[in-house]
Amino acid sequence: MGEIKVTRDAGGIPGLTLIEPKVFGDERGYFIEAFNARDYRKAGIDVDFVQDNESMSCRGVLRGLHFQINYPQDKLVRAMSGEIYDVAVDLRPDSPTFGKHFGVILSGENKRQLFVPKNFAHGFVVRSETAVFCYKVTDYYHPDDEGGIAFDDATLGVDWALPEGFGKSDLILSAKDRVNPSFADWCQSRDIPYESKTAG
Repeated sequence: MGEIKVTRDAGGIPGLTLIEPKVFGDERGYFIEAFNARDYRKAGIDVDFVQDNESMSCRGVLRGLHFQINYPQDKLVRAMSGEIYDVAVDLRPDSPTFGKHFGVILSGENKRQLFVPKNFAHGFVVRSETAVFCYKVTDYYHPDDEGGIAFDDATLGVDWALPEGFGKSDLILSAKDRVNPSFADWCQSRDIPYESKTAG
């Protein structure tokens, strides 16, 4: 029954996949298959998800940019309700798109999903009054394994498509996200030549 529209290598970044499920709607409401392993395998997403996570955030909350250090996860992310601007940054040093990012609006209305492979940094900002963010992951949570890069890093140059009337000073961040290192400092900590960044 399930049908999905698949955009592979979203934003020209290998492995990043944008998914739009088929929506069956009538006067009663709608039905979608939020995940169908067979369809996703056909789309090239052949991974074993082990955990589902959910968060609720209010307008202007920005979470990111986050990644796992020793236990990297593939993620399948979506907004169950509300609207977010979701961003993934390629942190794979051998990737031709190392340092490049892709952003997309995910919402309860458009029902899009983004598959984010291992070794990407990920984050989102809430554009609606509230948003419920859901994501499937391929490894369990490991305390103290989360790394971060500054959301406003000048080299990465992410345009966060902030909600109307919001500036950088209006964003709501965790204490940890306020002090995330720059992309250059992260590269240096990993002995990755900073000059190897090929795209912004």
